[in-house]
Amino acid sequence: AQDNPYLPEAKLTPESAKVWNVGAGFTQEMIHVNAEWVNPYGIAYAKAGVFIDDDYTAGGQVGFRYPYHLTGKDKNGYYVGVYAGHIDSKSVDNELKAQLGAGVDLAYVLLSKERISSFSIGIGAGEKLEDRNGNVVAETEPRIQFSYTLSIGL
Repeated sequence: AQDNPYLPEAKLTPESAKVWNVGAGFTQEMIHVNAEWVNPYGIAYAKAGVFIDDDYTAGGQVGFRYPYHLTGKDKNGYYVGVYAGHIDSKSVDNELKAQLGAGVDLAYVLLSKERISSFSIGIGAGEKLEDRNGNVVAETEPRIQFSYTLSIGL
């Protein structure tokens, strides 16, 4: 893989962390469980949970973070990433609907063989939502996303 000039530098080794990790966290207004896959190029993740709203609307996200600048021992450091999935819950025609979107984030990740702890801030945009009369309920505009997850290795 390192011979391919089109791939980024592989910064994570098998000794860095367990390959599979599971945990929980919150992303904006969504409480979720998550699974993380650590590979030589970064951390891929999937989150599934509910928004803290009156109906507990289901939501989920997937994403990937690349280790941009590592600090200290272990593989702690700054990771840059992308994400896609449900970013908010909005009331549309008296019903709560999860808004789809995508974005980029910057995370500080504490990574060891036992656990992954991630704090991130991202910016993204969601789909435009309209009610049955064509009134715009949610515009496609930039929005900040905060996230924290804690996972343990399997």
